[in-house]
Amino acid sequence: MSDPSAGTIVLWIVILALVIFVVVALFKMVRVVPQATALIIERLGRYRHTFEPGLHWLVPFIDRVRAGVDLREQVVSFAPQPVITSDNLVVSIDTVIYFQVTEPKSAVYEIANYITGIEQLTVTTLRNVVGSMDLEQTLTSRDQINGQLRGVLDEATGRWGVRVNRVELKSIEPPASVQGAMEQQMRAERDRRATILTAEGVKQSQILTAEGEKQSQILRAEGNAQAAILTAEGEARAILQVFDAIHQGDADPKLLAYQYLQMLPQIANGNASKLWVVPTEFTAALGSIAQGFGGVPGTPGIPTPPSAEGEGERPPRPRTAFPETALTDPGEALAEARRQAEAATADATSAGTRSGAPFDPSAERGQRPAGGPTPPPSTGTPPRPVTGEPEEPQQ
Repeated sequence: MSDPSAGTIVLWIVILALVIFVVVALFKMVRVVPQATALIIERLGRYRHTFEPGLHWLVPFIDRVRAGVDLREQVVSFAPQPVITSDNLVVSIDTVIYFQVTEPKSAVYEIANYITGIEQLTVTTLRNVVGSMDLEQTLTSRDQINGQLRGVLDEATGRWGVRVNRVELKSIEPPASVQGAMEQQMRAERDRRATILTAEGVKQSQILTAEGEKQSQILRAEGNAQAAILTAEGEARAILQVFDAIHQGDADPKLLAYQYLQMLPQIANGNASKLWVVPTEFTAALGSIAQGFGGVPGTPGIPTPPSAEGEGERPPRPRTAFPETALTDPGEALAEARRQAEAATADATSAGTRSGAPFDPSAERGQRPAGGPTPPPSTGTPPRPVTGEPEEPQQ
């Protein structure tokens, strides 16, 4: 009875071992590859095939997976590396590499560790590129350095099955002493620009103020000239009108003599009056007065007035025609003053541009009144000279 039971146990052990072997073989035969991943398959130690994403079958105990390769774009940041520039300054530069594996077989069999290879190649290439530049060029030529690094790395890593997409310099740190000197230089440059802008603003404001005073004086002089011309013409017109009224009304000599007598006190009035001016017609005026009060013609000292028979009736004197006053229109004078002010503004702006400071339209707009019109470019109209004589009236 003991022999059959021992044989049965051995049989069950063999069957169990076969089942385990079959399960393990089935597990090794089926391999599912995820997306963006590649598997390198070796058969008996030699490259056999590259499995793409999906379901694949392997020969158990003959085929094996050598390595899995990630096909996604990877980002690797390398530690800061000391680099010497052409002016013997040590700067610390750290880089960031964006790369992607395009040939899984080459990435596994052409190099032992392609990430380490990319890091070392980046360091050596960075030292070669930065070593031919000074500090200022290194700080201002990031795009040029990135382009050169990418070109060298892409060419060297092509046989590794790796494509370098981008190379970025994350930071460039010069020594502390150089940083202090750079800050002082930038502060001095900003102070110089602020001083230049302040001087240009003061200059333009003084030019505009002077031009405004000039235009106001021109307008004031034109107004005074027009007022003087109008006053003189008014007085002349009044005198001519009085003269015409007297002669056309044929005033009585007695009335004229009476007017002479009324004006004599006004002539004599005043502290500086030392001499009396007696008109030549005063004798005839006295004769007319004496005759009017009953004097006898022919008396010595009393002239005889001309007879009405021999004199006849005098013809009427024609009225004087007064010409129309022709003066400069105040609107035209104001428009001319505005044109000259705009020309002065353009000259001030061009003077600021020629002095070396870049032209800033916002600064020019800030110097104008709110809502004021933007001046057109200067047409070079010369300002009208200011003289003491009034303008010729326009016909």
